Amino acid sequence: MTIASRINSIRQQLPESVRLIAVTKQVPADAIREAYDAGIRDFGESKVQETAEKQSQLQDLPDINWHLIGHLQANKAAKALENFQWIHSLNSLKLAQRISRIAGEMSCSPQVCLQVKILPDTDKYGWSIPELLADLYELNKCEHIKIQGLMTIPPLGLDDSQILELFKSTRELADKIQQQNLPRISMQQLSMGMSGDYHLAIQAGATMVRLGQTLFGSRRG
Repeated sequence: MTIASRINSIRQQLPESVRLIAVTKQVPADAIREAYDAGIRDFGESKVQETAEKQSQLQDLPDINWHLIGHLQANKAAKALENFQWIHSLNSLKLAQRISRIAGEMSCSPQVCLQVKILPDTDKYGWSIPELLADLYELNKCEHIKIQGLMTIPPLGLDDSQILELFKSTRELADKIQQQNLPRISMQQLSMGMSGDYHLAIQAGATMVRLGQTLFGSRRG
């Protein structure tokens, strides 16, 4: 199947309320161009430097939205703000405060999701539920970032029912946070679901799914 046919197939499965983010880490610029030609405008990358190299090859495509979905090192915050409109992997109060400060200096306002670990997972970054709830007051002071919702990645080894329950718990946490009516914290977006579990995420209320292999096949160099 071509990239375009895969994209068309997936789009037919997605509700209109769900934003399709094409994950293009390790995917070359020509494949991104194919996806763009098939109508994709949202692309997810994990590494700041890799993204910058691709962006230099795609400068003629001005209406792309770039989403950082991988771990952001604090020393690359400024570069990330130059290259990405969305940061899904905001995973600590300290990083949020740093990004907000730098964004203020750069006169930009990135859209961000707060990365949460619903279950303990030593392989992932992010807040636990109690940690996030405890940090909300201080996060609400970060005036140069636009907190739009939550992002989560399930631990490895869960079955479908456990994954669905985790995604539902993420939705419930977002609702709980929204009810606090903090002026700088919105919970309209749920970034959850990847190639292996996006159908479960949609059942639970995902508004953004991050698909790589489903669209591009096995990773290329």
